[in-house]
Amino acid sequence: MSDFFGNLHTYLQFPFVQYALIVGVLISLCSSLLGVTLVLKRFSFIGDGLSHVAFGALSIATVMHINNEMIVILPVTIACAILILQTGQRAKIKGDASIAMISVGALAIGYLLSNLFSTSSNVSGDVCSTLFGSTSILTLTAVEVWLSIGLSVLVVLIFIFFYNKIFAITFDEPFSRAVGTKASLYNLLLATVIAVIIVLAMNLVGSLLISALVIFPAVSAMRIFRSFKSVTIFSAAFSVTCALIGLLVSIVAGTPVGSTIVVVDIFGFILSTAAGRLRRRK
Repeated sequence: MSDFFGNLHTYLQFPFVQYALIVGVLISLCSSLLGVTLVLKRFSFIGDGLSHVAFGALSIATVMHINNEMIVILPVTIACAILILQTGQRAKIKGDASIAMISVGALAIGYLLSNLFSTSSNVSGDVCSTLFGSTSILTLTAVEVWLSIGLSVLVVLIFIFFYNKIFAITFDEPFSRAVGTKASLYNLLLATVIAVIIVLAMNLVGSLLISALVIFPAVSAMRIFRSFKSVTIFSAAFSVTCALIGLLVSIVAGTPVGSTIVVVDIFGFILSTAAGRLRRRK
């Protein structure tokens, strides 16, 4: 145990580790805030669908040799988020069907482009790293860190400022429309914010594991608390704690960052379930 903390103290002296911890905490915080709304609206898998879209956009940016990949990834992901929410409200294409269509299509296009226009000698390795996450969170530049901080702060401020509106459209959207709330506008805002979070989270856990950051904190919080406010606060604390533990363990033990964080989330969910049962018995 002493060796673990000794190695951890050594690693924490490096700037790239400090960058990873800052960005990891901010991303997990943002994911948990919006995760509660998505779970309650039964749109949990929108994170998974948009992560595949982001992977496809990343492949396009790589093929086009665009250095600043965010220029391509962010607009495409936002556009698809809006498309998913819009088509999900129509009778002909239900929410889960629209997510599945866009998700599978983007994933297939991204992998096809990566193979047809390969820019690396190890395409499979690069694709696997993008999908499951590897060490990309440990290679962030100062510019990427500040961009992540800026976008994360913006997401948190939007959530706080529009908390009441988000609460209204989460629990009773038809009633919100009836009393004059512009539900479509706030759904659009929600879709944009979700897309931003997904793009940021790609560096942390990879495309295929992003849903874990959205779902596990929210569901774990719901095992213990019942009010929206309590669930949101606990979800944020849970997500940040698990992300920190996962990051520190992966840095010292050399395990994949994304997978380690998700495993910690799983253990956290089990503990939350047990705590919830004990609380109900009392």
